Amino acid sequence: MLIVVGAALAVAVELLEALAIVLAVGVSRRWSDALVGAAAGVVVCAVVAGVVGPLLLGNVPIGSLRLVIGVLLMLFGLEWLRKNTLRLAGRKAPASSLAEFVETQEALEQEALPPAGEPDWAARAIAFKGVLLEGLEVVLIVAALAARPSGPAPALLGAALAVVVVLGLAVWIRRPLEQLHETDLKWGVGVLLTAFGLFFAGEGLHAHWPGDDLAVVYVAVVLAFVTRVHARVIAARVQAAEAIA
Repeated sequence: MLIVVGAALAVAVELLEALAIVLAVGVSRRWSDALVGAAAGVVVCAVVAGVVGPLLLGNVPIGSLRLVIGVLLMLFGLEWLRKNTLRLAGRKAPASSLAEFVETQEALEQEALPPAGEPDWAARAIAFKGVLLEGLEVVLIVAALAARPSGPAPALLGAALAVVVVLGLAVWIRRPLEQLHETDLKWGVGVLLTAFGLFFAGEGLHAHWPGDDLAVVYVAVVLAFVTRVHARVIAARVQAAEAIA
C-alpha cells in the first residue's frame, strides 16, 4: 500500500506540471499542436520505460538492485525535500502549476503564430519538452519502485491511479487548480521518496530494519518532523534578520 501511495503522489505531481504546460500551449496557440507535442513526449518516455524497466528488473543482482533503487529514490526525494522545505520557510516561491501555466503562455507570446494550416513548431516543441522532462522523472521513479521484490504491480497501480486523476482534471479544467497546495504535496512526496530510498538502500547494504516494511513509516515520520522543524527554524531566522535590518 505504501508503494501504491508513493507512486501515485509522485506521478500525480509530475503529471500536473506537464499538464500545466500542455494546457498553456493549447489555450495560447492551437490544441492540435499541443497534443502533437505532448504525444511525441509520451512516445519517447514509453520507449525509455521499455528499456529502463527490464534493465533494472532483469540484469541487476537483487542486493545491488536494492541499493540502486535506494540511491535513485533518495536523489529525487532529497531534492524535493530541499526545495520544498525552503518553500515552507518562505525562502523560495511556493510551487505552483499555475506559475508553470503563466510562464509557458508568456514564452509563447514571444513566438509568432504561423499561418493557418502550417505546423506550429514552437508550440509543439514546448509541449514536447514539458511532457518529456516530467515524464522521464515519472519513468525513473516508477521503475525504481517497480523493482521491489513485491513486483511491479503496486507501483504501476499507483501510477495508473495518478494518470486517471490528472487526466480527469484535464477534461474538466482549462487551467491548473489555483487553490492546490502544491508545496505541501511536493514536500510530502519528498518525504515518502526519501524514506523509501533510505529503506531500500539499507536493504541493499544488508541492514535489518526493526519492523521490516513498517520501517518506511517511522522513517517518513522522522523525516517529516525534522524537515518541518527545519523550515520553522529557517523562517524564524529570516524574520529575525529582517527585523534587525
